[in-house]
Amino acid sequence: MNRPTDDSQIAAGRRDLVLGIDLGTSYFKLGLFDRQGELRGMGRIFVAKDRGDGSRCEVPVDRFWALLCRGMSEACRQASASPEQICGLSYASQANSFLLLDRDMAPLTPLILWADDRAAETDSLATLFKRSDFLPNTGIGIPPSHQFCLAKVDWLKRHQPALFARAVYLMTISDYLSWALTGELVGDAGTASLLGLLDQRTLTWRREMIDLGDLSLSMPLQPGTPAGKLSRNGAALLGLKPGVPFAVGNLDHPAAALGAGAGQIADLSESTGTVLACVRFVADYSPRPGSCTGAGFEPGEHYQLAFDDNGAAGVEWYQQNHATELTIPQLEKLAAKVPAGSEGLLARPAAHRWPDLTGFLPTDKRHQHGHFTRALFESTAASLAILVASVCGGQRPKRIVATGGGAQSDLWLQIKADLLGIEWITTETIDPACLGAAILAAVAAGWVADCQTAASKWIRVRKTYQPNMAQHRLYEEWIRTRDMEK
Repeated sequence: MNRPTDDSQIAAGRRDLVLGIDLGTSYFKLGLFDRQGELRGMGRIFVAKDRGDGSRCEVPVDRFWALLCRGMSEACRQASASPEQICGLSYASQANSFLLLDRDMAPLTPLILWADDRAAETDSLATLFKRSDFLPNTGIGIPPSHQFCLAKVDWLKRHQPALFARAVYLMTISDYLSWALTGELVGDAGTASLLGLLDQRTLTWRREMIDLGDLSLSMPLQPGTPAGKLSRNGAALLGLKPGVPFAVGNLDHPAAALGAGAGQIADLSESTGTVLACVRFVADYSPRPGSCTGAGFEPGEHYQLAFDDNGAAGVEWYQQNHATELTIPQLEKLAAKVPAGSEGLLARPAAHRWPDLTGFLPTDKRHQHGHFTRALFESTAASLAILVASVCGGQRPKRIVATGGGAQSDLWLQIKADLLGIEWITTETIDPACLGAAILAAVAAGWVADCQTAASKWIRVRKTYQPNMAQHRLYEEWIRTRDMEK
């Protein structure tokens, strides 16, 4: 992505930059982008969690800041830049990760991440989903699970009452970042959308949904809204200069969709990572079962998000457990030699969760590494077709942009295009969630008037995958047969 430019600031040895932070579950990524939207430096820092008895998934607050500082240093090193060159920042956030703070804003808990399972044996949110007003008001079309923030808050209330009695503030991970950097008790309505408490039509809290006692919540703002400037204390946390504009971000998947060009160069985006996800932006609020609807980047705009666990984890599991002598690219080359349908081999959704190779059926002596790999690719593509239908309803998309680790595989992308009969594209963006956050930062810094202007200038198509319609017809028949086998 790095291109020469005659920008006068570069000629003078200085380049203005914006910072996009991706608060991922596995990695925190901090990307520095210049005025042309070029990535100049990326800090990618593994997030080590405390697991406790095995059900916990926590990050101490001091470690949170230490990881971000490491990422900041690495990004600046790669960019040959100083933190003083940063003119604006924003973020992409994970959902349902939170902490409790006391009246003095001192943390009472670590950051408790969404993957924490301490509330696994409770069903405190079961009645919430059954409320007739739950989907229309919150936009959440999936049953709330024990991994929702509210389930763990309820667990803390029952199992640690003394701690809970001292709690005054409940902040998501992005609320906490916003408050710590600016001193403002604000967050973004996109991340807040998955808490199960937000009225999507008014962006106000519906506290009657569940008893939170006297806990205070941050004010949810439209994603992309300038939330103030870095305070002196906040700037010191990341080694930045005070006064830098800060914009609230959004949930990671919508942020990545923005950075990938969904709504600009494609009708929607898909991400094939640990989780399989599909996002599109719509002008009307129309929540539906099977997907989640949340606040988009413009007033009145919403994202529709559907996700599934049948993502890239299966391919990694197969390589690590059954093909250790081969790399994933080598497995892909073998899979490319196997015809559509994998010669009768079917991978169940999330096949890696089945013992040994029982997630595949029926197996016979013909089936080698290439067959198992292609079957996993086809299984993911079939799950993706369901997600696309979930968010699009009867509106068939013309073009889909790919993100996530799966976007690096030409064969996987072609299988998706063939199976759905839809054009697929990839962009030059290395980390679309960071770029999406950087777009919001560029608007806050006054570089561009709005997200659409930045996206039109910064996002560039890398490669296009046209569907082979003969293969598509074969896959249509394969899906019918596959459904019968299931």
